[in-house]
Amino acid sequence: MIPPPLPTLLNDKFGYSVTDYSVSADRQFVLFQYNNVKKWRHSYTASYDMYDLNTRQLITEERIPNDTQLITWSPEGHKLAYVWNNDIYVKHEPNSPSERITSNGKEDVISNGITDWVYEEEIFSTYSALWWSPNGTFLAYAQFNDTEVPHIEFSMYLDESQQYPKTMQIPYPKAGATNPTVQFFVVNTDISPNPGSVQILAPASMLTGDHYLCDVTWVNPERISLQWLRRIQNYSIMDICDYDGSSKRWDCSVSRQHIETSTTGWVGRFKPAEPHFTSDGNSFYKIMSNNEGYKHICLSHIDKNECIFITKGPWEVIRIEALTNDYLYYISNEYKGMPGGRNLYKIQLSNHKNVVCLSCELDPKRCQYYSVSFSKEAKYYQLRCLGPELPLYTLHSSSNDKELRVLENNTALHDMLQDIKMPSKVLDYITLNETKFWYQMILPPHFDKFKKYPLLIDVYAGPCSQKADATFTLNWATYLASTENIIVASFDGRGSGYQGDKIMHAINRRLGTLEVEDQIEAARQFSKMGFVDDKRIAIWGWSYGGYVTSMVLGAGSGVFKCGISVAPVSAWEFYDSVYTERYMGLPTPNDNLDHYKNSTVMSRAENFKQVEYLLIHGTADDNVHFQQSAQISKALVEAGVDFQAMWYTDEDHGIGTNMAHQHIYTHMTHFIKQCFSLP
Repeated sequence: MIPPPLPTLLNDKFGYSVTDYSVSADRQFVLFQYNNVKKWRHSYTASYDMYDLNTRQLITEERIPNDTQLITWSPEGHKLAYVWNNDIYVKHEPNSPSERITSNGKEDVISNGITDWVYEEEIFSTYSALWWSPNGTFLAYAQFNDTEVPHIEFSMYLDESQQYPKTMQIPYPKAGATNPTVQFFVVNTDISPNPGSVQILAPASMLTGDHYLCDVTWVNPERISLQWLRRIQNYSIMDICDYDGSSKRWDCSVSRQHIETSTTGWVGRFKPAEPHFTSDGNSFYKIMSNNEGYKHICLSHIDKNECIFITKGPWEVIRIEALTNDYLYYISNEYKGMPGGRNLYKIQLSNHKNVVCLSCELDPKRCQYYSVSFSKEAKYYQLRCLGPELPLYTLHSSSNDKELRVLENNTALHDMLQDIKMPSKVLDYITLNETKFWYQMILPPHFDKFKKYPLLIDVYAGPCSQKADATFTLNWATYLASTENIIVASFDGRGSGYQGDKIMHAINRRLGTLEVEDQIEAARQFSKMGFVDDKRIAIWGWSYGGYVTSMVLGAGSGVFKCGISVAPVSAWEFYDSVYTERYMGLPTPNDNLDHYKNSTVMSRAENFKQVEYLLIHGTADDNVHFQQSAQISKALVEAGVDFQAMWYTDEDHGIGTNMAHQHIYTHMTHFIKQCFSLP
């Protein structure tokens, strides 16, 4: 008998719906989460109860307050740090009173230990801005000040009993606008009461202008590394700071600063990569661009500003996954020169020429794209084969890399799919200007290369994106290919990632140009392959893909019959500062204002008379604001363009609530079928 999942058991026991749980490091207590309320992409508030595994009882005294914004166990023992009403609290024991660490938190003004909107979305990709030291003595945190940041406002219409819509306001810095400021503190939680926070300042060369905190890594219990990034994101500094027990301060020696710059674009893929420190804390490994512009692993000593690359070649290291005393484990796309593949490698630290691919030959037909998770001491790892055939999860021992057991083989799914006509996937490249550019095609079942099929380009094309890969995916494209006999293709042109900075940085300071041209050229190349009906080519995309779709349709190329743009950017001045300025610089006359003005969808409105266009947006999109589509609509109306539009009331950037999600894909299917004259 398969036991019911834990949340079901908990619901029966406690009488409320448990959405998640976490266990303390010493395995004495469990934290149960319930009453989740989503905020933005990663953030939410929730209620929490604690359960004592020794007494098998809920702890009812000194409970965590409702609407807690963040909570985290210490890495050792069972201390808790949490954020409530934008202030940080620490509990030494689950049933002891909470100790308040900060007292200046204020909604949308001062955020302690949690990120504001732009840091959550663009820098940390999490709500958390708390970092426990490895032994749980120190708690580091960031404080964000949005006092001067302009607000975006939009209406929430809610249910029809609401006579007036609710106005939402979010501090949201658009390109060129005032940014939030950030300060960094460390508190010794072993000092009680009144532990006191000690500030670590950004490097002096950062304090002269706008800057970001972009990475925090504890090296050991009394050493921490911080990475700071200038607002113009081609210059970053890593500080390495040591605790001075006598002064109770943190010393960040200038001699230990490590500078990373880019002369061709921006630092890192989206930000500087995190460092992985050796056990003695004196050296670290980090992914950086080498002289040829490929992202590889560099070894640095903390007291020297030079670094030695331990990997090289015309391919890229994607992630460092684990570091032991003997080996470094990483994922790369080296195998068979396929940028859309991923495999696990290990490199011997005492001999960098000794590199072994641990996954390449395990099942090369089924598995060409892997991810991995290591246990705490890296003694074991879970290998996840994600395609191109059905996913396969296995458990391995690091001592000999042998497979210990199959965790999931998807046998039942395999058997079920035998009676279903599934599309096939092709991953290949075309050569443009002596450079390989990769594409994928989802082909209908029983594909016949002598027939003509309608073609839909599924585009994203943002900086460092990758749509052509070896993953197994079931999505709208699967349906269109299998049921409607439409070929769905994606193409990674200039600006795309994981193939070196020459390709990725090609669109630096000129978004809306080369990546748009390359989608048009790819469609032309596909139409020459003999099986594409060149009178029935469409394009669609979401977010950045919606922008590229609109720019492609507005280019007047004559290649495309129709297209769908969901939640698109329409002008880069309307999007957030961190993302936009990374690639475009500032919208000022002495920087890059001209290209900001020349890269709008609105400036191409006249050309939309030549195509069929469906524009879609959620009215409560906190990320790409409804304003962006409103301006496209306004420009098209003023140009006398007939087009279709659909809005989704109170939906955010994902248009993901049940009925809205179903509705948008049904609506888009009808549009594509009508465009392609399908029954």
